[in-house]
Amino acid sequence: MNDGVGRALSIPRKSPVSRPDPYRDKKTILALLKVIADKRRASGLPSCRIMEVCGTHTMAIHRYGLKTMLQDVGVGLVAGPGCPVCITPNDVHEAAIRLVSERENLLLSAFGDMTRVPTKIGSLQKTAAAPGSRIQIVYSPADSLESALRHPDKEVVFFGAGFETTVPAIALTAAKAVEEGVANYSVLTAFWLIPPPLRAILESGRAALTGFFIPATFPPSSARRPMPSWPKSSAGRGPSPALNRPTSSWPSVRSSIRSRKAGPGGQRIRARRRPAGKPDGRAVMARILEPKDAVWRGLGRIPASGLALRPAYAAADAEKKYGLKLGTAAEELPGCRCGDVLKGLIEPPQCRLFGRTCTPERPRGPCMVSPEGSCLAFHKYGTPS
Repeated sequence: MNDGVGRALSIPRKSPVSRPDPYRDKKTILALLKVIADKRRASGLPSCRIMEVCGTHTMAIHRYGLKTMLQDVGVGLVAGPGCPVCITPNDVHEAAIRLVSERENLLLSAFGDMTRVPTKIGSLQKTAAAPGSRIQIVYSPADSLESALRHPDKEVVFFGAGFETTVPAIALTAAKAVEEGVANYSVLTAFWLIPPPLRAILESGRAALTGFFIPATFPPSSARRPMPSWPKSSAGRGPSPALNRPTSSWPSVRSSIRSRKAGPGGQRIRARRRPAGKPDGRAVMARILEPKDAVWRGLGRIPASGLALRPAYAAADAEKKYGLKLGTAAEELPGCRCGDVLKGLIEPPQCRLFGRTCTPERPRGPCMVSPEGSCLAFHKYGTPS
């Protein structure tokens, strides 16, 4: 436990602050761990298991030792389906590969990690593009639209994946292309809503969860139906065992345990830093997108768990424009257990490929590719399972 505390205290500050952060104080951390241990024992639970639902949380938790510290007091943290690159099924990745390898004069734009996901037909990074076609790494969807304006002689497709936090920017870019008549631009959408898969994980009864860490930026209105009665705590994304001030994971853990003790129906949401979701982002999604059934890696088809461009913006929908056949959940590479990791059924070291034939340099699944992937977090920081 002391090693974890030491890692937590070694975090550099991003900017000077006028007063010390109590969550960086060793005595405070140890006192909070004792409080959490006492509350767990008082709850009558031999142990707790909390799923973090954000890839950025997962990486911070491993980097700063929070997972190890909480394990020592009987609270387990497990990663869930919080990495959009990871949960995008292989058939969507393969559709992107076929677009750029089979169609001439096409520019496929994508974020860097999307190009490294391995499938049975390879990865975008290693794909031989058709004549006049190429793959372009971009930092924002706006960059891809700019490419379409600069190259009116080429078809430009942006391979966009994200949750409620990042989808609005991509949706706005697609809408702008339609509204401004940029006919050579479209988006291959991999848009996901967080509440439906969490509901599916709970209803399966296989993950044995006590509660969730849910980013405060995920809007609750994105749920088509209420979540089952279950403790949920919202936390920020920053470093330290306090993942963000003042919304820290310490009180979120205490809150989850206290709510669980109350039994079904006890819910406690901690989201002081900001309101859940941004109103402007929710308005953008409502105007441009509509819910659809979607296939998730490892979880299968989940009703109303994805988002599609509304008919008014169909001209920028690459799936319709190119007649793509999606939703078949193409197979994983042999031995890859990313799907079980995303459901919280195993931790990465329990996959026989982990660290052997599957490494960041030679990934066998997307959880080892993305900077938000739990396999990469385990591999990089060596957190024990």
